[in-house]
Amino acid sequence: MENVKQHDLKAEHRSGKTDEIMVEIKNLKKSFGSKEVLKNINLTLHKGENLIVLGRSGQGKSVTIQCIVGLLTPDEGSVKVFSKDVPELSTNELKDLRTKVGFLFQSGALYDSMTVKENLEFALTRVLKINDQQELDQRVQEVLEGVGLPEAIDKMPSDLSGGMRKRVGLARTLIVKPEIMLYDEPTTGLDPITSREISELILEMQKKYKTSSIIITHDMECARITGDRVLIMNDGEYIAEGTFEELQHSEDQFVKSFFLDTL
Repeated sequence: MENVKQHDLKAEHRSGKTDEIMVEIKNLKKSFGSKEVLKNINLTLHKGENLIVLGRSGQGKSVTIQCIVGLLTPDEGSVKVFSKDVPELSTNELKDLRTKVGFLFQSGALYDSMTVKENLEFALTRVLKINDQQELDQRVQEVLEGVGLPEAIDKMPSDLSGGMRKRVGLARTLIVKPEIMLYDEPTTGLDPITSREISELILEMQKKYKTSSIIITHDMECARITGDRVLIMNDGEYIAEGTFEELQHSEDQFVKSFFLDTL
């Protein structure tokens, strides 16, 4: 059962959801050679929503979000972000779109040769072209306090635990204040307590920054804590959709297999 803090956070977060569509995917297909990875993907992300994507390994969950930011081009179908057709965007238009979409990789993707402060400043100077040191310092301090790591500012990534690296990775993604967040297995490799902390942090940060998010995860506790709506993928398609609670009590055997340890 959710504790009071999680319940309140989710209630507040859901109250910010609107009918405005941030991401819309229709009939998306993608193959690699003879392997058809995405067969028919339809997905809509609303403003202020946390959308969970569940599926077995190798199902193409990450391929979908790479299509969203234009790292991969669909074979068929449409991918629209902010009502813009992503495959049709010019290089400059795609670059502009990516400044509004944050992407948190499984590893956190920090630069090992830079301190935490330098990692965060790099995002600001490269993406937002901010060079005023006072503004850089203010933003870095604010986001590190937000993820609970102000004391890590001068540490190297190698000095951080797995959970701390995830927090700094989240901070580096959020520091440019994206409108959309894409999370690829944000709690992978973490112990259950740290995984819960990261899940709660995702909810807190998205409430603060008012982002809309797609969260790919195998972690059912993460899905339960953060998700407004859940999609389940099988064999290159989404086969079920609903709230965590609705799908938890599904009669479909494949859907039920994801929730066996949550009842």
